[in-house]
Amino acid sequence: MSADEFLSVEANGCPMSSCNAPAGSPCRTGRGKVASQYHTARFRLVPSLAKSVNVATPAIRKPGSTWLELPHPAAADPSPTGGVRIGYARASTSRQSLDTQLDSLRNAGITRVFSEKISTRATHRPELDAAVALAQEMRVAGIAVTVVVHEHKRLGRGIELAALAEQLKASGIGLEFLTGELQGQHDPTGIVFTVLAALSGMEREYIRDRTLEGHEFARKRGKTIGGATVVGDDMLSHALHLRAQGLSLRDIATRLVIAKGKKKGQHPSPATVLRMLRDHDRTTDQAVAPD
Repeated sequence: MSADEFLSVEANGCPMSSCNAPAGSPCRTGRGKVASQYHTARFRLVPSLAKSVNVATPAIRKPGSTWLELPHPAAADPSPTGGVRIGYARASTSRQSLDTQLDSLRNAGITRVFSEKISTRATHRPELDAAVALAQEMRVAGIAVTVVVHEHKRLGRGIELAALAEQLKASGIGLEFLTGELQGQHDPTGIVFTVLAALSGMEREYIRDRTLEGHEFARKRGKTIGGATVVGDDMLSHALHLRAQGLSLRDIATRLVIAKGKKKGQHPSPATVLRMLRDHDRTTDQAVAPD
């Protein structure tokens, strides 16, 4: 943690009921002392620290001394002027296209867009960091700012998404999604946002686990999954997600990219997509059916 990064942690109050330290003050122990480490639930509200195991309280806060409430950080001007919308688009791999997201942002009237091709699991996403930094600079200057994204999964999943949303809210920056389960502007402290953010973090693991279970069930019975040289788990997970959005087989096919074999880099045919989804549904149904 950098010399002043602890201020990012203390910009948010500690959500632990046993601590409940307000913004601007360090965490406290049950015995009323300054804690030697910030509570996990608090430092994970900061995206850059979300994956840390622990974050030490700096010497300037005198860990171990009697805890005293410190002055709250200066609040942002509650009456901003004007209004700016900053867009952000992200694809997980270099093969995936940003066209759909960029078109969506353009149609929404967004002219300043930061975009990158990087995994959600990356600790640092340079373009996202740049977008947030610009939004914070504008907000400090007294300008109303909203970060706009095509879909919430482009920002992150689960606790990462909730932490980023909380960071933006603490800076007085709006957050808007153009489509998906969280379409519109949301309060990151609201129960709807919290539940859907958590579910989005579970979705990928759930789809993968069910897919692997279905494949294992099929293998035990001597069956194989069609299109083995073209279809992979990542493609299947993506196809299932697109199908859940109501896209046609043709539209799903145009958004998928073959990652291996002679057709690497090409789009699968709608027939291949149909066979892939049909085989998945069949093996999944067999896996959950009673003996």
